[in-house]
Amino acid sequence: MKAVALTQKEQFQIIEKQKPTIQKDTDVLVRLKRVGVCGSDIHYFSTGRIGEQIVKFPFIVGHEATGVIEEMGNKVKGLSVGQRIAIEPSVSCMECDQCKAGRFHTCRNNLFFGCPGQLEGALQEYIILNPSNCVPVSDSISDDEAVITEPLSIAVYSVERSNITNGQKAAILGFGPIGHSVFLALKAKNITTGLATEKIDYRLAIAKEEGVPKILNPDHKEYDKQLDDLANDGFDVAFECCGKQDAIYDAIHILKPGGKLVIVGIPDEMEISIPIHILRRKEIDIINIRRQVNCVEEAISLLENKAIDISKMVTHQFKLEDTQKAFEMVANYQDGVMKAMINI
Repeated sequence: MKAVALTQKEQFQIIEKQKPTIQKDTDVLVRLKRVGVCGSDIHYFSTGRIGEQIVKFPFIVGHEATGVIEEMGNKVKGLSVGQRIAIEPSVSCMECDQCKAGRFHTCRNNLFFGCPGQLEGALQEYIILNPSNCVPVSDSISDDEAVITEPLSIAVYSVERSNITNGQKAAILGFGPIGHSVFLALKAKNITTGLATEKIDYRLAIAKEEGVPKILNPDHKEYDKQLDDLANDGFDVAFECCGKQDAIYDAIHILKPGGKLVIVGIPDEMEISIPIHILRRKEIDIINIRRQVNCVEEAISLLENKAIDISKMVTHQFKLEDTQKAFEMVANYQDGVMKAMINI
């Protein structure tokens, strides 16, 4: 079977692998159909690492994916051959204190698809999954939507953890696919996103098309003054979705006293700093987001019920053979790309 491996920084290669086979009664063989290019994949592509997670080449990335069940072990229940699924990329041990407390996303023995030192990713034709990682989707959901359930579930979880309520105001700092997903999750709950900041103008244009009333580019000369003006009234919750130090400072600046900073983005750096005295005087809560827990089904429900429209998010489609081109486009923010999909 075909697969695409990251062989060094910024370099993919198409390789031939042996097609995996059912080894255990609980194995599920999935024919992969579509994979989304995620920001974390771009980290591995561009720098070969995220923090302490360092790629050992060659390595197969990709965790936002959908496919069709081709074969199952005889002890698999609740699934069927030919069934379309979205993939839950996190594998929890179900035995540690975190799993027993229902915190499967912080499992002490967690394994994640496309994560260095853990599990190979989805940029290949077939993969073996546990039944718990196969989430059925109905025919009312497109392949693009099935892929988007993964980042959307993170957004749903982020909004859920913020406890933001109708009538409160949200700001989103970083309007890439995750920031866009947070916007859609807020909109589905009739919560207003009053501000989106983003350094890439075409992404700001998408935010404007989506109805965000105030859009700001931090690289523009009037940005500091515009942010100061917005800070006078302030926001109840700020979702930091780009993993940048400056965005964290800006979020704290525009939050009301008693506001909440929700850190969703993944920084390149091992450490970031915070203005502790401003944080203390405003009594701002910081909420860190680690993927998601128990939110995939809600994300699927929102898509099935057409409460969320991803048509402005998915912008490009590529063949598996064009993975290199797809990653270069996303890494360099070319051609108005927001979310690129790779068809296998």
